[in-house]
Amino acid sequence: MTTIGILGAGKVGTVLARLAIAAGYRVLIAGSGDVSKIALIVEVVTPGAVATTAAEAATEADVVILALPLGKYQTILVDALRGKLVIDAMNYWWEVDGIRDDLTDPRTSSSELVQDFLPGSRVVKAFNHMGYHDLDEGARPAGAPDRKAIAIAGSAVEAAEVAQLVDALGFDPVLAGPLSEGVRLEPHTEMFGANVTADEVHAILDRFPETPRGQLVAEARAA
Repeated sequence: MTTIGILGAGKVGTVLARLAIAAGYRVLIAGSGDVSKIALIVEVVTPGAVATTAAEAATEADVVILALPLGKYQTILVDALRGKLVIDAMNYWWEVDGIRDDLTDPRTSSSELVQDFLPGSRVVKAFNHMGYHDLDEGARPAGAPDRKAIAIAGSAVEAAEVAQLVDALGFDPVLAGPLSEGVRLEPHTEMFGANVTADEVHAILDRFPETPRGQLVAEARAA
């Protein structure tokens, strides 16, 4: 059985934990600080998951999902995640992260910052653009006409691995390109908040260069 470690016991982290448990995965979930702070929450909200430390979740897991505030990415245990497939589900929120120019620089995606911080890990962007309520209620079996899609940005091999997980959790995977294209899934884009089918996700991703955010990114990267 594949073990999934989730760093972050907030809304997104606990929803993904429930989806993974329902799909038959072993799930370890860690918050910040002492395990006792989240043990009861995990027991009640995500029955079947195991509350543990970030170090243990990272070490024991085959796949690790980052569901922390993006501003805390530099607190992630670099060595414990070395060699791991890491799914970045984080987003920049100024209300939580503060005003951070480094997290909003259009010349790079936030997931590329995470990859630079975790040079020994294989980082893929996924599960960040859909609201946690939609994630919680949206899982459907493969082939269901109302099945929604999750966009994935990362290198081909790693993105294919994450696509299998997305499918197992009840969503159609859509490959958005390399990690740099994770910028198409971030806040201030049409994809952010999208709860739509695979065909619609493809259309939104294709429209990105024509949008104000897409043009800003293109200009910044060209310069």
